[in-house]
Amino acid sequence: MVESVVRPAEERSGMTGSGQRRSRSAMAQQFGAVGLDLVDPALEESVRSVLVSVEAELRTSVVSADPFVTEAARHLLDAGGKRFRPLLVALGAQFGDPASARVVPAAVVMELTHLATLYHDDVMDEADVRRGTPSANSRWTNSVAILVGDYLFARAADLAADLGTEAVRLQARTFARLVHGQIAETIGPREGEDPVGHYLGVIAEKTGSLIATSARFGGMFGGASPAHVEALAGYGETIGVAFQLSDDLLDIASESVQSGKTPGTDLREGVPTLPVLYALGADDADAASVRLREILAAGPVTDEALHAEALGLLRESPALKRARETVRSYAEEAREQLRPLPDGGPRRALESLCDFIADRTS
Repeated sequence: MVESVVRPAEERSGMTGSGQRRSRSAMAQQFGAVGLDLVDPALEESVRSVLVSVEAELRTSVVSADPFVTEAARHLLDAGGKRFRPLLVALGAQFGDPASARVVPAAVVMELTHLATLYHDDVMDEADVRRGTPSANSRWTNSVAILVGDYLFARAADLAADLGTEAVRLQARTFARLVHGQIAETIGPREGEDPVGHYLGVIAEKTGSLIATSARFGGMFGGASPAHVEALAGYGETIGVAFQLSDDLLDIASESVQSGKTPGTDLREGVPTLPVLYALGADDADAASVRLREILAAGPVTDEALHAEALGLLRESPALKRARETVRSYAEEAREQLRPLPDGGPRRALESLCDFIADRTS
C-alpha cells in the first residue's frame, strides 16, 4: 500500500497526457458540485493528487478472488459520486503533511465505508436506482446487496488495520453511530420525543459522523496538531448535517434537478424532511398552513394534484423559511469551528463550503 501511495498519482492511475487533462476537468466539476473554491493552484494540485490516488486505490481494494464479488463491489464505485469524504480527508491533511503515505489509505477507508452504507441503504429504502444506474439490490437481490455492503465494510476495516489501532477504533465507532442512526430512523421518534430533534439526531449519526471522521482522519494522518484535528472533526460533523439539510430544502425549493432528483421526491415518498416537520409542528392558523398540514398529515403525497398543491404551499410557507434559517445556522456553526485552524488556503477552502451551503438554499 505504501509503495502505491508514494508513486505519482498519474502513474498509478494510468493517466498521462490527455488523460491527466480529463482528470483535471473532472476534478474541477467535482469541486464545483460541492461548492469548493480552491483558489490556490498549489492547493488544488495537492488535493487533486490525493483524489486521483484514492480513485486508483479504491479499484484495487475491492478486487476479490471471486469475479462476481469484484463486479458487484465495483457496481457503485463505477457509477461515480462526489467523493466528498475523501475530499475532506485531503483537505484535513493540508494542516499537516498532505503527502504523508497514510493519507490516501485513510481516504480509501472512509469512501469504502460510505459505499458500504449505500448498498445497505438501497435495501432499506427498496431503491431501484442509485447514481443513475440500477441499484445493486434491483440488479441482483437484496441478499447480494447486503453481503456486498458487508464485504466493503470488511475491506475498509482491513485497510484501517494498516493505519493502526486508533484508526480501527475510530472506524468501528463511526460504524456504530451509522447503525444507531439507521435504527433511530427506522423506528421513528419515541412517544413524547421532539420529531425535529429526532430527525437532526438521525442526520448527525447517519451523515455527520462519517464526514467528521473523514476530516479527523485527514488531520490525524497528515500529522496536524491534536487541537487542529479536533477542530476538523467538529467542522466535519456540522458541515455534514448542513449539507443533508440543504438537500432537504432543494428537494422542495428547486425548480430543476439541482438536488440530484426530481423536486418533491421526498414529499411523494413520505420522507419527513425538515421543512415538512416544521410545517406539521406549526400552529399557524392561516388557511394555507392549515391546508398544508392537512395534506402532509395523510402520509406520502402520491396524488399528482395534491402533490403539486403541497409543493406549492411548502415553497411559500413559513416552514421553508425556518428550515433555511436552520441550514444557515449550521453553516455558520461549521465556520466558527474552523477558528482554531491557521488562516490560509486550506481553511478558506473549507469556509467556501459554508458559503456554498448558505447560498444554495437562499
